[in-house]
Amino acid sequence: TSLLPRNHWPLLRDNEEVCVFGTGDLGRSLGLRLLQAGYGVVFGSRRPHSSSSLIPHGSQVLGHAAAAQSGHLIFIAVQREHYDFLVPLANQLKGKVLVDLSNNLRKNQYPEANAEYLQSLVPGAEVVKGFNTLSAWSLQKGPSDANRQVYICGESVQAKQAVMAVATKLGFSALDRGFLSVARELEDFPLQLFPQWRLPLYIATGLSAAFFFYLLIRDIIYAYFTQGKDISFRIMVSLANKVCPIVSLIMLSLCYLPGVLASFLQLYRGTKYRRFPDWLDRWMLCRKQLGLLALGFAFLHVLYTLIIPIRYYVRFKATEQNRTTEFDTTTAWSGDSYLSLGILGFSLYVLLGITSLPSVSNVLSWREFSFIQSKLGHLTLLLCTAHTYLYGWNKFLSSSTYKWCTPPGYMLCLVLPSVVLLLKLLLITPCVDRTITRIRQGWERRADQRNPKNSQPLIP
Repeated sequence: TSLLPRNHWPLLRDNEEVCVFGTGDLGRSLGLRLLQAGYGVVFGSRRPHSSSSLIPHGSQVLGHAAAAQSGHLIFIAVQREHYDFLVPLANQLKGKVLVDLSNNLRKNQYPEANAEYLQSLVPGAEVVKGFNTLSAWSLQKGPSDANRQVYICGESVQAKQAVMAVATKLGFSALDRGFLSVARELEDFPLQLFPQWRLPLYIATGLSAAFFFYLLIRDIIYAYFTQGKDISFRIMVSLANKVCPIVSLIMLSLCYLPGVLASFLQLYRGTKYRRFPDWLDRWMLCRKQLGLLALGFAFLHVLYTLIIPIRYYVRFKATEQNRTTEFDTTTAWSGDSYLSLGILGFSLYVLLGITSLPSVSNVLSWREFSFIQSKLGHLTLLLCTAHTYLYGWNKFLSSSTYKWCTPPGYMLCLVLPSVVLLLKLLLITPCVDRTITRIRQGWERRADQRNPKNSQPLIP
């Protein structure tokens, strides 16, 4: 509960002074933003005279005790190890709002959250956890789409409202996460290292390693044992240029496969009011990361392809070849079609990547975003799959293609996208699509079975 009456808890007004304990990078950046927002800023420092040259122009720096008297709202921008100086100030800080900005070096570094520890040191103050997910750089540059969110937690509703009002005036979007017991969760946020990227990165690494060694055996080791040729130099470019498009196409398929599986699961259950399995739910949450990694591998494929003409091996082979074969129109058609589909597929690939950026997706309506990511996404998968099929062309039935009775890598990578496209084709057939649309609008098969008089036929 608040130490002040509910109706008398003050909200900060323009030009009202705010105190910041700490003159490090984070404290100075926060003070600068507060000054730009119209607040008066007083810094509290253990060495006020030596820190006066560091603070932003328009603010002042005092000792901790003097600075604590200047404002009702105090930002604690120091590490937990230095909280001891607050104990002698407990009486002066009584009734004030202390905003804890600290973070730790690792999870579970201490038995309790920093904000809870701060509250135990200064029990008469109202401690609010907040602003700890922002860096000094983001405070200096101002909020952007990627870091507008500021998480707040604390015991006093009025104290949190005062802090959220300041965050809003600084241009951030404040979100109340509840009581101070949530502080440990907020302190763990900055310690997370690509939590949504881990599974996609594991998949990309595993696929890259698997196909690299598979193609190494088929192309390099096979030539050495059967023909006595040392073509190990192809590992750097030729082999990499085979692995990248294979991984890209598989990961693009993995990006759209969970949506197809979810549709069939809803169709089987006859309702949308049941949760997906945890593995499918987690898979669907990382589709954006899967798609961006797939785009990255596609970019590498394009770059490797562009440097082919300047390779020494290619120039050497070009000088020793004699023209003994006639021009084949069929081969020319297949080659040009293969290149054209690749260019179109990569162009749509880039479009998908651009629209996944928050700054772009935020200006699109849901229908526009869904059209690009879903319909154009499946078209991208279709074009890239057709591009790979044309690459194989007439090699699928040639026995020389299957070295040591193993299929080429591009044949293996065609399995998954072909399955995804066939399943999607089934879903867009009128009878199936109509049923799924009704399910997503709230219709339930069991409800119609219980009330047959109120049911309507799925297919009129």
